[in-house]
Amino acid sequence: MRRRNVLAGLGALFAAGCSKVADSRAGSSILSAAEDWHRKAHRMLAGREALAPEFERDDISPFFRGNGSTDPQNGGYPQHAAEGFANWRLEVRGLVDNPLILSMDNIRRLPQRSQITRHDCVEGWSAIGEWTGPQLSLLLDAAKVREEAKFVVFRCADELSGTPYYESVDMIDAYHPQTIVAHLLNGEPLPVRNGAPLRMRIERQLGYKHAKYLTAIEAVASLDDIGGGAGGYWEDRGYQWYAGV
Repeated sequence: MRRRNVLAGLGALFAAGCSKVADSRAGSSILSAAEDWHRKAHRMLAGREALAPEFERDDISPFFRGNGSTDPQNGGYPQHAAEGFANWRLEVRGLVDNPLILSMDNIRRLPQRSQITRHDCVEGWSAIGEWTGPQLSLLLDAAKVREEAKFVVFRCADELSGTPYYESVDMIDAYHPQTIVAHLLNGEPLPVRNGAPLRMRIERQLGYKHAKYLTAIEAVASLDDIGGGAGGYWEDRGYQWYAGV
């Protein structure tokens, strides 16, 4: 538990302080080195495939709050929500030999994993919920990801300040057994505030990595030409890319 608290504290510290430090070239280099140390230390101490703690049903929080975007109004999202997401589609694309376009019914028919885990937000709050959905590895294998792919980018329907939200992980986290494309929260379809109809669960990282309103999963060789080049909406604004807890 002490090791987990130390790593979580480092993640929150780097994320909270980075916007000020990263204004300088030297500060950016320091943050990059610190993040690299954090990622390597986290994986060395916990193991590449070590599981995040899972809890009992009695531990589930009575209310799982939303954060960031909680009711997207851009594009066609309101219409999709009104239709119960009957026409929602998830693409698996990029450096793959077999691109996929999946309906919600396709997602529900896949083998499912359920896990009761704690969501840790960089703002300092936590909640425990049961998430259900197919493992990301299942989709990547079905799409036949090419060897040159090094990262997976998550494209989202929501926007913040007019900029589309996106996130990314490397292949270690993409193939982690607890990395799932969740469509149920506590046994019920995801509420809009929590990312309906699909969101990522990257259980060993902080909450901003768990992309909501998921529209596409894209295998890429580099993050340099995506968004601001840092690997995610908040990372482009100074947060650390690896946010392990």
